[in-house]
Amino acid sequence: MASWQESNSSVSTNGTDLTIGFTSSAIAVFLFGTNFVPVKKFDTGDGMFFQWILCTAIWIVSLIVNLIQNCPRFWPLAMVGGFLWATGNVTVVPIVKTIGLGLGLLIWASFNLLTGWASSRFGWFGIDPEEVAKPVLNYVGAGLSVLSTILFLFVKTDVQSSSPSSESTPLLREHSINTSEHRNENRNDPSWVDSLSPLGKRIVGCCLAVIAGILYGSSFVPVLYVKDHGRRNGTAYTGASQFDLDYVFAHFSGIFLTSTIYFLIYCAVMKNHPKVYPEAIIPGFVSGVLWAIATCCWFLANRYLSAVVSFPIITAGPGFIAAMWGVLVFKEIKGLKNYFLLLVAFCVILAGSLSTAFSKV
Repeated sequence: MASWQESNSSVSTNGTDLTIGFTSSAIAVFLFGTNFVPVKKFDTGDGMFFQWILCTAIWIVSLIVNLIQNCPRFWPLAMVGGFLWATGNVTVVPIVKTIGLGLGLLIWASFNLLTGWASSRFGWFGIDPEEVAKPVLNYVGAGLSVLSTILFLFVKTDVQSSSPSSESTPLLREHSINTSEHRNENRNDPSWVDSLSPLGKRIVGCCLAVIAGILYGSSFVPVLYVKDHGRRNGTAYTGASQFDLDYVFAHFSGIFLTSTIYFLIYCAVMKNHPKVYPEAIIPGFVSGVLWAIATCCWFLANRYLSAVVSFPIITAGPGFIAAMWGVLVFKEIKGLKNYFLLLVAFCVILAGSLSTAFSKV
Protein backbone atom coordinates (compact mmCIF):
# COMPACT_ATOMS: atom_id res chain seq x y z
CA MET A 1 0.00 0.00 0.00
CA ALA A 2 2.76 2.41 0.95
CA SER A 3 4.58 1.53 -2.27
CA TRP A 4 1.47 2.35 -4.34
CA GLN A 5 1.04 5.71 -2.59
CA GLU A 6 4.70 6.58 -3.18
CA SER A 7 4.42 5.67 -6.86
CA ASN A 8 1.19 7.64 -7.25
CA SER A 9 2.77 10.68 -5.59
CA SER A 10 5.75 10.46 -7.95
CA VAL A 11 3.49 10.36 -11.02
CA SER A 12 1.47 13.30 -9.70
CA THR A 13 4.60 15.35 -9.05
CA ASN A 14 5.98 14.55 -12.48
CA GLY A 15 2.68 15.51 -14.08
CA THR A 16 2.66 18.83 -12.22
CA ASP A 17 6.23 19.57 -13.29
CA LEU A 18 5.37 18.86 -16.93
CA THR A 19 2.28 21.07 -16.74
CA ILE A 20 4.25 23.99 -15.29
CA GLY A 21 7.07 23.43 -17.77
CA PHE A 22 4.93 23.33 -20.90
CA THR A 23 2.73 26.21 -19.71
CA SER A 24 5.87 28.30 -19.12
CA SER A 25 7.15 27.33 -22.57
CA ALA A 26 3.86 28.38 -24.21
CA ILE A 27 3.92 31.78 -22.46
CA ALA A 28 7.58 32.28 -23.42
CA VAL A 29 6.88 31.42 -27.06
CA PHE A 30 3.98 33.88 -27.24
CA LEU A 31 5.85 36.75 -25.53
CA PHE A 32 9.08 36.24 -27.51
CA GLY A 33 6.99 36.36 -30.69
CA THR A 34 5.23 39.51 -29.45
CA ASN A 35 7.84 41.55 -27.61
CA PHE A 36 8.85 43.69 -30.61
CA VAL A 37 5.24 44.52 -31.56
CA PRO A 38 5.17 47.65 -29.31
CA VAL A 39 8.08 49.20 -31.26
CA LYS A 40 6.78 48.19 -34.68
CA LYS A 41 5.62 51.70 -35.61
CA PHE A 42 8.51 53.60 -34.08
CA ASP A 43 11.93 54.42 -35.49
CA THR A 44 14.74 52.93 -33.39
CA GLY A 45 17.63 54.26 -35.50
CA ASP A 46 20.83 52.25 -35.23
CA GLY A 47 19.38 50.27 -32.31
CA MET A 48 21.97 51.18 -29.67
CA PHE A 49 19.74 53.50 -27.64
CA PHE A 50 16.78 51.15 -28.08
CA GLN A 51 18.82 48.24 -26.74
CA TRP A 52 19.82 50.20 -23.65
CA ILE A 53 16.18 51.09 -22.89
CA LEU A 54 15.20 47.46 -23.49
CA CYS A 55 17.89 46.20 -21.12
CA THR A 56 16.94 48.78 -18.47
CA ALA A 57 13.40 47.40 -18.42
CA ILE A 58 14.80 43.85 -18.31
CA TRP A 59 16.87 44.69 -15.22
CA ILE A 60 13.90 46.31 -13.43
CA VAL A 61 11.82 43.17 -13.94
CA SER A 62 14.68 41.07 -12.55
CA LEU A 63 14.85 43.31 -9.48
CA ILE A 64 11.15 42.65 -8.81
CA VAL A 65 11.68 38.91 -9.29
CA ASN A 66 14.66 39.05 -6.93
CA LEU A 67 12.55 40.69 -4.21
CA ILE A 68 9.76 38.13 -4.71
CA GLN A 69 12.39 35.37 -4.31
CA ASN A 70 13.57 37.00 -1.05
CA CYS A 71 16.92 38.04 -2.51
CA PRO A 72 18.66 34.67 -2.98
CA ARG A 73 22.45 34.48 -3.07
CA PHE A 74 23.99 36.39 -5.97
CA TRP A 75 26.36 34.27 -8.07
CA PRO A 76 28.55 36.55 -10.25
CA LEU A 77 29.21 33.75 -12.74
CA ALA A 78 25.55 33.92 -13.78
CA MET A 79 26.24 37.45 -15.03
CA VAL A 80 28.42 35.96 -17.76
CA GLY A 81 25.26 34.58 -19.37
CA GLY A 82 23.87 38.11 -19.51
CA PHE A 83 27.12 39.33 -21.04
CA LEU A 84 26.87 36.66 -23.76
CA TRP A 85 23.28 37.55 -24.60
CA ALA A 86 23.86 41.32 -24.68
CA THR A 87 26.97 40.88 -26.84
CA GLY A 88 25.01 38.76 -29.31
CA ASN A 89 22.22 41.32 -29.33
CA VAL A 90 24.60 44.15 -30.28
CA THR A 91 25.32 42.38 -33.58
CA VAL A 92 21.68 42.40 -34.73
CA VAL A 93 21.73 45.82 -36.41
CA PRO A 94 24.91 45.12 -38.47
CA ILE A 95 23.44 41.73 -39.41
CA VAL A 96 20.23 43.26 -40.68
CA LYS A 97 22.18 45.91 -42.64
CA THR A 98 24.44 43.35 -44.30
CA ILE A 99 22.28 40.30 -45.07
CA GLY A 100 18.77 41.35 -44.04
CA LEU A 101 16.50 40.23 -41.24
CA GLY A 102 15.23 37.08 -42.98
CA LEU A 103 18.56 35.37 -43.60
CA GLY A 104 20.06 36.79 -40.41
CA LEU A 105 17.20 35.49 -38.26
CA LEU A 106 17.40 32.08 -39.93
CA ILE A 107 21.12 31.73 -39.18
CA TRP A 108 21.17 33.02 -35.62
CA ALA A 109 17.95 31.21 -34.65
CA SER A 110 19.32 27.91 -35.98
CA PHE A 111 22.67 28.26 -34.18
CA ASN A 112 20.89 29.49 -31.04
CA LEU A 113 18.71 26.39 -31.02
CA LEU A 114 21.50 23.95 -31.82
CA THR A 115 23.98 25.46 -29.35
CA GLY A 116 21.51 25.57 -26.48
CA TRP A 117 20.15 22.10 -27.17
CA ALA A 118 23.49 20.39 -27.81
CA SER A 119 25.29 21.97 -24.84
CA SER A 120 22.59 20.60 -22.52
CA ARG A 121 22.21 17.26 -24.26
CA PHE A 122 25.91 16.41 -24.45
CA GLY A 123 27.23 18.34 -21.44
CA TRP A 124 29.39 20.97 -23.13
CA PHE A 125 31.22 23.75 -21.25
CA GLY A 126 31.44 21.78 -18.00
CA ILE A 127 27.72 21.24 -17.40
CA ASP A 128 26.14 17.85 -16.80
CA PRO A 129 24.61 16.12 -19.85
CA GLU A 130 20.84 15.86 -19.60
CA GLU A 131 19.21 12.52 -20.28
CA VAL A 132 15.76 12.03 -21.79
CA ALA A 133 13.57 8.94 -21.81
CA LYS A 134 13.44 8.76 -25.61
CA PRO A 135 16.64 10.24 -27.16
CA VAL A 136 15.59 9.56 -30.77
CA LEU A 137 12.42 11.62 -30.36
CA ASN A 138 14.50 14.42 -28.86
CA TYR A 139 16.85 14.41 -31.86
CA VAL A 140 13.86 14.42 -34.23
CA GLY A 141 12.28 17.32 -32.33
CA ALA A 142 15.46 19.41 -32.50
CA GLY A 143 15.84 18.67 -36.22
CA LEU A 144 12.22 19.62 -36.99
CA SER A 145 12.65 22.84 -35.01
CA VAL A 146 15.63 23.80 -37.17
CA LEU A 147 13.62 22.92 -40.29
CA SER A 148 10.82 25.24 -39.18
CA THR A 149 13.23 28.19 -38.99
CA ILE A 150 14.36 27.45 -42.56
CA LEU A 151 10.75 27.45 -43.80
CA PHE A 152 10.22 30.99 -42.50
CA LEU A 153 12.95 32.17 -44.87
CA PHE A 154 10.62 31.49 -47.82
CA VAL A 155 7.72 33.51 -46.40
CA LYS A 156 7.74 36.89 -48.15
CA THR A 157 6.68 40.01 -46.32
CA ASP A 158 5.48 43.35 -47.63
CA VAL A 159 6.69 45.99 -45.18
CA GLN A 160 5.89 49.60 -45.91
CA SER A 161 8.71 51.88 -44.78
CA SER A 162 7.59 54.94 -42.92
CA SER A 163 8.51 58.32 -44.32
CA PRO A 164 10.84 60.57 -42.35
CA SER A 165 9.08 62.97 -40.03
CA SER A 166 10.00 65.41 -37.33
CA GLU A 167 8.73 62.91 -34.76
CA SER A 168 11.51 60.47 -35.62
CA THR A 169 14.30 63.03 -35.34
CA PRO A 170 16.90 62.04 -32.72
CA LEU A 171 16.85 63.98 -29.50
CA LEU A 172 20.61 64.38 -29.16
CA ARG A 173 22.11 65.90 -32.31
CA GLU A 174 24.40 68.83 -33.02
CA HIS A 175 22.52 72.12 -33.09
CA SER A 176 22.16 73.62 -36.55
CA ILE A 177 20.30 76.49 -38.10
CA ASN A 178 18.97 74.26 -40.85
CA THR A 179 17.46 71.39 -38.82
CA SER A 180 15.93 69.75 -41.88
CA GLU A 181 19.40 69.14 -43.29
CA HIS A 182 20.38 67.32 -40.13
CA ARG A 183 17.22 65.25 -40.24
CA ASN A 184 18.19 64.05 -43.66
CA GLU A 185 21.78 63.59 -42.52
CA ASN A 186 20.60 61.42 -39.64
CA ARG A 187 18.75 59.18 -42.06
CA ASN A 188 21.75 58.80 -44.30
CA ASP A 189 24.67 58.67 -41.88
CA PRO A 190 27.29 56.39 -43.44
CA SER A 191 28.53 53.48 -41.35
CA TRP A 192 31.33 50.96 -41.68
CA VAL A 193 28.82 48.57 -43.24
CA ASP A 194 28.28 50.85 -46.23
CA SER A 195 31.94 50.65 -47.22
CA LEU A 196 31.83 46.86 -47.67
CA SER A 197 31.46 45.16 -51.04
CA PRO A 198 28.35 42.97 -51.62
CA LEU A 199 30.45 39.84 -51.03
CA GLY A 200 32.04 41.43 -47.99
CA LYS A 201 28.62 42.28 -46.55
CA ARG A 202 27.43 38.71 -47.02
CA ILE A 203 30.52 37.23 -45.38
CA VAL A 204 30.49 39.66 -42.46
CA GLY A 205 26.71 39.33 -41.98
CA CYS A 206 26.75 35.52 -42.02
CA CYS A 207 29.71 35.36 -39.64
CA LEU A 208 28.08 37.80 -37.22
CA ALA A 209 24.81 35.84 -37.37
CA VAL A 210 26.63 32.61 -36.52
CA ILE A 211 28.42 34.33 -33.62
CA ALA A 212 25.15 35.84 -32.37
CA GLY A 213 23.41 32.46 -32.47
CA ILE A 214 26.22 30.76 -30.54
CA LEU A 215 26.23 33.55 -27.94
CA TYR A 216 22.44 33.40 -27.55
CA GLY A 217 22.52 29.62 -27.25
CA SER A 218 25.28 29.74 -24.63
CA SER A 219 23.63 32.35 -22.40
CA PHE A 220 22.08 29.78 -20.04
CA VAL A 221 25.30 27.78 -19.63
CA PRO A 222 26.72 29.77 -16.65
CA VAL A 223 23.48 29.29 -14.68
CA LEU A 224 23.39 25.57 -15.49
CA TYR A 225 27.07 25.32 -14.52
CA VAL A 226 26.43 26.86 -11.08
CA LYS A 227 23.40 24.62 -10.54
CA ASP A 228 25.18 21.42 -11.59
CA HIS A 229 28.24 22.14 -9.44
CA GLY A 230 25.97 23.15 -6.57
CA ARG A 231 24.94 19.49 -6.30
CA ARG A 232 28.55 18.39 -5.79
CA ASN A 233 30.61 18.50 -2.63
CA GLY A 234 33.85 20.40 -2.43
CA THR A 235 33.21 22.95 -5.19
CA ALA A 236 32.96 26.72 -5.00
CA TYR A 237 29.25 26.40 -5.78
CA THR A 238 28.31 23.64 -3.33
CA GLY A 239 24.83 24.25 -2.00
CA ALA A 240 23.83 26.64 -4.80
CA SER A 241 20.10 26.93 -5.39
CA GLN A 242 18.52 24.46 -7.81
CA PHE A 243 15.62 26.82 -8.60
CA ASP A 244 16.38 28.68 -11.82
CA LEU A 245 14.50 31.89 -10.97
CA ASP A 246 17.03 32.49 -8.20
CA TYR A 247 19.56 33.32 -10.93
CA VAL A 248 17.40 35.76 -12.89
CA PHE A 249 18.70 38.86 -11.11
CA ALA A 250 22.37 37.99 -11.70
CA HIS A 251 21.74 36.98 -15.31
CA PHE A 252 19.76 40.15 -16.09
CA SER A 253 22.27 42.31 -14.22
CA GLY A 254 24.90 41.01 -16.62
CA ILE A 255 22.66 42.06 -19.51
CA PHE A 256 22.13 45.57 -18.14
CA LEU A 257 25.79 46.13 -17.20
CA THR A 258 27.05 44.92 -20.59
CA SER A 259 24.52 46.95 -22.57
CA THR A 260 25.37 50.06 -20.53
CA ILE A 261 29.09 49.63 -21.24
CA TYR A 262 28.39 49.15 -24.96
CA PHE A 263 26.14 52.22 -25.00
CA LEU A 264 28.81 54.35 -23.31
CA ILE A 265 31.38 53.14 -25.85
CA TYR A 266 28.90 54.02 -28.60
CA CYS A 267 28.45 57.52 -27.11
CA ALA A 268 32.21 57.99 -27.06
CA VAL A 269 32.54 56.85 -30.68
CA MET A 270 29.75 59.26 -31.64
CA LYS A 271 31.62 62.06 -29.83
CA ASN A 272 28.87 62.48 -27.25
CA HIS A 273 26.18 62.90 -29.91
CA PRO A 274 24.34 59.56 -29.81
CA LYS A 275 21.19 59.04 -31.80
CA VAL A 276 18.43 59.02 -29.22
CA TYR A 277 14.85 58.52 -30.37
CA PRO A 278 12.50 59.71 -27.58
CA GLU A 279 9.38 58.18 -29.17
CA ALA A 280 10.94 54.73 -28.77
CA ILE A 281 11.47 55.00 -25.00
CA ILE A 282 8.08 53.78 -23.73
CA PRO A 283 7.59 51.18 -26.49
CA GLY A 284 11.16 49.98 -25.90
CA PHE A 285 10.50 49.71 -22.18
CA VAL A 286 7.33 47.69 -22.78
CA SER A 287 9.26 45.48 -25.18
CA GLY A 288 11.89 44.88 -22.51
CA VAL A 289 9.27 43.95 -19.92
CA LEU A 290 7.71 41.41 -22.28
CA TRP A 291 11.14 39.94 -23.09
CA ALA A 292 12.04 39.72 -19.42
CA ILE A 293 8.81 37.91 -18.50
CA ALA A 294 9.32 35.53 -21.42
CA THR A 295 12.86 34.76 -20.26
CA CYS A 296 11.67 34.19 -16.68
CA CYS A 297 9.23 31.65 -18.11
CA TRP A 298 12.13 30.09 -20.01
CA PHE A 299 14.04 29.75 -16.73
CA LEU A 300 11.00 27.94 -15.31
CA ALA A 301 10.80 25.72 -18.37
CA ASN A 302 14.47 24.81 -17.92
CA ARG A 303 13.72 23.91 -14.30
CA TYR A 304 10.66 21.75 -14.90
CA LEU A 305 11.45 20.30 -18.35
CA SER A 306 15.25 20.66 -18.66
CA ALA A 307 16.99 22.81 -21.28
CA VAL A 308 17.31 19.91 -23.71
CA VAL A 309 13.49 19.93 -24.01
CA SER A 310 12.74 23.64 -23.63
CA PHE A 311 15.29 24.96 -26.15
CA PRO A 312 13.81 23.40 -29.33
CA ILE A 313 10.31 24.49 -28.34
CA ILE A 314 11.04 28.05 -27.22
CA THR A 315 13.48 28.93 -30.00
CA ALA A 316 11.29 27.64 -32.84
CA GLY A 317 7.84 28.82 -31.75
CA PRO A 318 8.26 32.64 -31.65
CA GLY A 319 8.85 32.82 -35.41
CA PHE A 320 5.35 31.53 -36.03
CA ILE A 321 3.82 33.92 -33.48
CA ALA A 322 5.61 36.87 -35.08
CA ALA A 323 4.39 35.73 -38.50
CA MET A 324 0.81 35.60 -37.23
CA TRP A 325 1.13 39.19 -36.05
CA GLY A 326 2.24 40.00 -39.58
CA VAL A 327 -0.80 38.24 -41.04
CA LEU A 328 -3.57 39.29 -38.65
CA VAL A 329 -2.54 42.77 -37.51
CA PHE A 330 0.13 44.35 -39.70
CA LYS A 331 -1.01 42.74 -42.99
CA GLU A 332 2.63 42.23 -44.00
CA ILE A 333 2.13 38.63 -45.12
CA LYS A 334 -0.34 38.05 -47.94
CA GLY A 335 -1.10 35.49 -50.61
CA LEU A 336 -2.06 31.83 -50.63
CA LYS A 337 1.53 30.67 -51.12
CA ASN A 338 2.69 32.48 -47.97
CA TYR A 339 -0.31 31.22 -46.01
CA PHE A 340 0.45 27.68 -47.14
CA LEU A 341 4.10 28.02 -46.07
CA LEU A 342 3.00 29.32 -42.68
CA LEU A 343 0.64 26.35 -42.30
CA VAL A 344 3.45 23.93 -43.17
CA ALA A 345 5.81 25.73 -40.78
CA PHE A 346 3.21 25.52 -38.02
CA CYS A 347 2.77 21.79 -38.60
CA VAL A 348 6.56 21.29 -38.48
CA ILE A 349 6.83 23.34 -35.27
CA LEU A 350 3.97 21.38 -33.73
CA ALA A 351 5.53 18.05 -34.74
CA GLY A 352 8.92 19.15 -33.40
CA SER A 353 7.42 20.39 -30.12
CA LEU A 354 5.42 17.19 -29.62
CA SER A 355 8.46 15.04 -30.41
CA THR A 356 10.54 16.99 -27.92
CA ALA A 357 7.75 16.86 -25.33
CA PHE A 358 7.21 13.11 -25.64
CA SER A 359 10.95 12.50 -25.44
CA LYS A 360 10.71 13.65 -21.83
CA VAL A 361 7.98 11.24 -20.69
